[in-house]
Amino acid sequence: MFEGLDDIDWSKMHHAYGTAEEVPALLRELDSAEEETRSRALSRFYSAVHHQGDVYRCTAASLPFLFELAQDAAAPGRAAVIELLVSIGESAIERLAFERDHVQDSEDAGVAGEDTEAEDDYWDYIGHPEAATLVRERAEAFIGFAAAPDRLVRQAAVPALGLFVDDAQRAFAVLRERLAAEAGAVERLLVLRTTAVLALRRPEVSEFATAWLGELLDDAALDPTVRLGALVQRARCIPGFDAQEAVRAAVGLLREQPAPAEDWWHSPAPAAPQPAIEPGSAPAHIIAAFEELARHGKVHSPVTALLNTFHEVLDGRVAERTELLAQQLRSEDAGARVDALRMAKELIQAWRGDHGPLVALIGDHLAGPHPQVVAEAAAALAACGALAEPARPALAAFVTKQCADRCGQCGPRAWAHPRRELRRAHQEAALALAGLGDERALPSLLVALDDGVDAWRAVRAAGRLPGAAGELAPRLVDRLRGFDLAQERTEQEVAGVLAALGDLADPAGLGAVEEVLDRAMRGGQWPIVRFALRALRQFGPAAAPARSAIRALTEPGGSGDAETALAAVTALWAVGGDPDEVLPLLLPGLDGDGGPFRAGDIDDVAGLLGAIGPAAAAALPRLRERAAGRGWPGVHCAAALWDVGGEHEAETVLDVLLPAWEDNPCTGRVVVPCLERMGLAARPAAPALQAQLALPGRGENLLTTIEGDEELQRACRAVLARLGEPATQQDPHGPSRPDRTAGTFA
Repeated sequence: MFEGLDDIDWSKMHHAYGTAEEVPALLRELDSAEEETRSRALSRFYSAVHHQGDVYRCTAASLPFLFELAQDAAAPGRAAVIELLVSIGESAIERLAFERDHVQDSEDAGVAGEDTEAEDDYWDYIGHPEAATLVRERAEAFIGFAAAPDRLVRQAAVPALGLFVDDAQRAFAVLRERLAAEAGAVERLLVLRTTAVLALRRPEVSEFATAWLGELLDDAALDPTVRLGALVQRARCIPGFDAQEAVRAAVGLLREQPAPAEDWWHSPAPAAPQPAIEPGSAPAHIIAAFEELARHGKVHSPVTALLNTFHEVLDGRVAERTELLAQQLRSEDAGARVDALRMAKELIQAWRGDHGPLVALIGDHLAGPHPQVVAEAAAALAACGALAEPARPALAAFVTKQCADRCGQCGPRAWAHPRRELRRAHQEAALALAGLGDERALPSLLVALDDGVDAWRAVRAAGRLPGAAGELAPRLVDRLRGFDLAQERTEQEVAGVLAALGDLADPAGLGAVEEVLDRAMRGGQWPIVRFALRALRQFGPAAAPARSAIRALTEPGGSGDAETALAAVTALWAVGGDPDEVLPLLLPGLDGDGGPFRAGDIDDVAGLLGAIGPAAAAALPRLRERAAGRGWPGVHCAAALWDVGGEHEAETVLDVLLPAWEDNPCTGRVVVPCLERMGLAARPAAPALQAQLALPGRGENLLTTIEGDEELQRACRAVLARLGEPATQQDPHGPSRPDRTAGTFA
């Protein structure tokens, strides 16, 4: 085993984190009899040698030795090695295809290629051409793996049949043989998925593969899971398929699904290892984020991957996807419902539409008997923000009810329930209720703050209940005063409490915020200083006692950095409201080099000038100059130009905002509020506003939230209403068109 491994000079190759000298040891550890050793080596291989799908020269050089392991029927962890081989090969082929298309595009555009030193270094570094060649040369090995006695080996190998076999007709024939030979749902669904991959990659077999999938769909004697798989994979291969009829057929097949087998939890293929964080080794919110990541990557039903694919194919057809999800949420399989709840949450987060019925259906799951289903439903509603309104009665009933078990944890005390899923369910439901501004969540938040159990979650929700500030603010103050600001791990918790106190703006919290500001200034903890300044800004004129401390931070040498100085100027305006005090500090920020602030702070400088309004007229020449620039600074300066200069600047402002919005949809969060402030002067923007409302998705910005997008839509409608223009939303897909090319969905 591994003959010649040590003859390779691995030190001359690199992976994601340095030289590849550790690769031989990793390969040997993959052959270890100890599962923990193999798992550790596999995790390191994915993270360093095959980092985020990258294929380095050392990755390609590892392939012959990985094949040795894969071909040893007695090798432990054989399936994981084959999955790794498939992942490397798929990445290599994809990157070759991308480079080929990129070169073709460059040639079509008349761009001449030049061999630069940087390009030479690139080709010395990467290894996907060699890797792609090698996996194709070893295609016969994958065909053999796909027929191995070990079902996990077969699961890992089947996807290779659609990727690495050059003879597409043979690959298709092997897949048909594998479907007939397999008895398990996981394996059969993998065969169908691989058939679609082959059809999409190789046009010469597309017609035959699509026709076969249609035959399987129409075969009433087949297992409904296989027929559902055929339906979904066929839809992938047919542009313009009839979405409505496909969903109706899928709903019918889901109703025929048999009860899950005892081994339903087996995933179709071993997942790449996820890093774990031990309790107490990191801040609580970081640990919680990794726990959520682990939950997100886990599936509970053999058809989940298939239905995820169907949702991807349906894309922005919200009505059809909602109909499909409604059936998924009515499944008798609790695991399928858990997965469906996550899909429902993702639909609501990504796509616009009337989600009320779906939200109400999610809320119905709070009354169910399965703790994990209840927890997932509560988490989905918490993620929905204000769109959780249709589930408000269900949330309130769940949060306030007596627990059904005998543990003695009732009502709000369930926040600290000893059972993980019941605790998570109650916490997520309370957070969702608080997100609606419903004070029935208050008792649960008080339990968290009094007992210290997951208090950081309650802190984040506290600011949503200003009517309960009298009870929340004193507890938040106690918590704030108990922090050791010198501990780096407490920084985000301090920030959360300061933000909550700022949201509540209760006078009882003002003194504690001032104390933290003073302590952080003396300790040089400038991030905490900035968090405190933001809180004081929310208090507004009520924070006048802190004015001298804030002003000191605006003076040369008064703060640790330019970012803090700008935060202090912003707070000074919110607290004092004196343009004569603030403008001399602010205007230099419009200079080309950012003046006393960072060059990248011009967005905030412009925003503050806009908040000052006409009193900042001295800034108009520089705002016009900076608005003429491209990118975010130009957008922010144009918006400020309107706020400061008014009607006389309308043409200039629109000439900047509308093209910028067209080029970068993310700028809508600045552009649309400005258009709303412009009133009738925004009339030329009506087509752009209507086009925005016609979009099916919540935006191209990955950071777009439900709350942010709903506010964007509200503002668009408000502007159009003021202009007397219609604000209708259109179906981006148009009417569904039936497809009769092969088989039917009925």
